[in-house]
Amino acid sequence: MARERKSPSPKGSPTTNGSGKGAAGKDRLLAWYRDMLLIRRFEERAGQLYGMGLIGGFCHLYIGQEAIAVGMQSIKRDGDQIITGYRDHGHMLAAGMDPREVMAELTGRIGGSSKGKGGSMHMFSTQAGFYGGHGIVGAQVSLGTGLALANKYREDGRVAFTYFGDGAANQGQVYESFNMAELWDLPVVYVVENNQYAMGTSIERSSSETRLHKRGVSFNIPGEEVDGMDVAAVAAAGAKAAEHARSGKGPYILEMKTYRYRGHSMSDPAKYRTKEEVDEVKKTRDPIEHLREQLDPAGVTAGEMKAIDADVKRIVAEAVEFARSSPEPDASELYTDVYLEASA
Repeated sequence: MARERKSPSPKGSPTTNGSGKGAAGKDRLLAWYRDMLLIRRFEERAGQLYGMGLIGGFCHLYIGQEAIAVGMQSIKRDGDQIITGYRDHGHMLAAGMDPREVMAELTGRIGGSSKGKGGSMHMFSTQAGFYGGHGIVGAQVSLGTGLALANKYREDGRVAFTYFGDGAANQGQVYESFNMAELWDLPVVYVVENNQYAMGTSIERSSSETRLHKRGVSFNIPGEEVDGMDVAAVAAAGAKAAEHARSGKGPYILEMKTYRYRGHSMSDPAKYRTKEEVDEVKKTRDPIEHLREQLDPAGVTAGEMKAIDADVKRIVAEAVEFARSSPEPDASELYTDVYLEASA
């Protein structure tokens, strides 16, 4: 019997651009604020440590994109998986990984989440449902689709949230994954973090179709554009997409329109855009400032906000101290965690 095909996504897919505003209560707003501020302060400190030579290799900061990881994490269920690329620190912290272990991993110490062997781009924690940052552009999309295939096979009701950027959106394996995910109705939500510049080329110069949520149309995958600087809008769109995937309807694409304040990595001076452009985004669209504007009407006092700020500052300071005091891994660690002993 031929497989019944779902109709293509309709023209003019609905755009979520603040529809979640006002829907969250005080407690949820405070949780979002704390989690976003933790990512911001953690990444700022990581940038400082990189400049001091305490973090080696590549380091891609998440500053400016905090609303996406936090908003999506707030609708994730226990057992759902997260997988992303190399700009992964924010996702780890949002998933609940210990900031001390994340910072220790960045500095290559044995106390790190991957025993100091993964560094900035390759951390992993199955306990947190975090299946890694991955250094090969777009590779995590195939892996995330595989996680969704396992979920479908086990019939466990889980969803794989698979993140990639506007640069990775032009990689071939992304479309192979789209085809299989739709063909087999896999429970996967593809989250495109469109920060406008990929590694340094604007999306207008690199993509013939800049509306990335429409990249699944030829595969009959529905998609939606979301204001990725609004955590409430992210959560609302994420809940809708997750329900679509979880209910057996197959994949969904969320294009999160966002902006990174720093260069692609710490070695990128970002001369392909003006300082005025960056300053304008910080002034008018900053995700944390946008959320702060909602706290006062929700009954959050200045004292409560100061208490959160102080607690976040303490957590980040403790993470740095833990990382600096943790020893480097022994040379014997080179031979561990390479193969997995499989039971017969």
